[in-house]
Amino acid sequence: MNHPGEITPLVRLVRPQVAIITTVEPVHIAQFSSIEEIADAKAEIFDGLETGGAVVLNIDNPQFARLKAAAQAKGVGRIVTFGADAGADVRLVNMCLKATCSTLVADVLGTQLTLKVGTPGRHIIQNVLAVLAAVKLLGADLALAALALSALKPPPGRGVPIELAVAGGTATLLDESYNANPASMRAAIDVLSRTPVGPRGRRIAVLGDMLELGTDGPLHHRELAAPLRAAGIDLVFASGPLMHDLWGALPSNMRGGYAPNAEALTKLLSSAIRSGDTLMVKGSNGSRMGPLVKSLAERFRTPDEALLEG
Repeated sequence: MNHPGEITPLVRLVRPQVAIITTVEPVHIAQFSSIEEIADAKAEIFDGLETGGAVVLNIDNPQFARLKAAAQAKGVGRIVTFGADAGADVRLVNMCLKATCSTLVADVLGTQLTLKVGTPGRHIIQNVLAVLAAVKLLGADLALAALALSALKPPPGRGVPIELAVAGGTATLLDESYNANPASMRAAIDVLSRTPVGPRGRRIAVLGDMLELGTDGPLHHRELAAPLRAAGIDLVFASGPLMHDLWGALPSNMRGGYAPNAEALTKLLSSAIRSGDTLMVKGSNGSRMGPLVKSLAERFRTPDEALLEG
């Protein structure tokens, strides 16, 4: 969703019994006057809800009260909340974040459930809570849902790990190249911070521009410096005019390399990656980080991959 009026015709076509709004963030905000307007656009999903249907809302999000009021105004009969807040209907009781997966305990409308999630990240756990709410509302089997979530794997460009064969060993590339916004950037940085490195290895963030952020775009890029420092990221490689604002906000010891575009950045990275490194690559589609990932994967193919392709 990137403009007002986009959701209404789609939801009236689908007529869902359960509608979920996972979060409201300053994404595509160039098309909106405020984040509240983004919340209003997402609230269009209430327009096509089946009679007697339910909505699932993130109680931890600052726009929760606005969304709840919109749902009530449109006659939604049942509103179910999820999150870490003590008042959530589907509540995160405990969690353990790991490099390749997570475990959590959740209270799902009165049923306590312990499960493993096969994809890492605090943001994934938040989405899992919403899924469990929908499963319960639809009368499906929570145990089977938990089993399926244990095997959850990220789709291409959403955190898939790629092994790179480099001099003296291997490096790991986390492919987050599908898209980017301030919230998803922070989530990916957090995952990178939890991913192990080899001996002498470094955690490296490879970042392209976040697009459609309007006049606050430069600010959103500069503000990434704080979470990068807090996460203990060793080096940042960046490309694009907006990422130059982040580059200027980074301390000199974190500056790995800057290039005007992804193609030029690929050349810098190719000579910088060493055995034991873990890289996370992320940017909006228009920043061309996907081709950068493909280029690195082809250049540093492992022997097993080369054998399979041969």
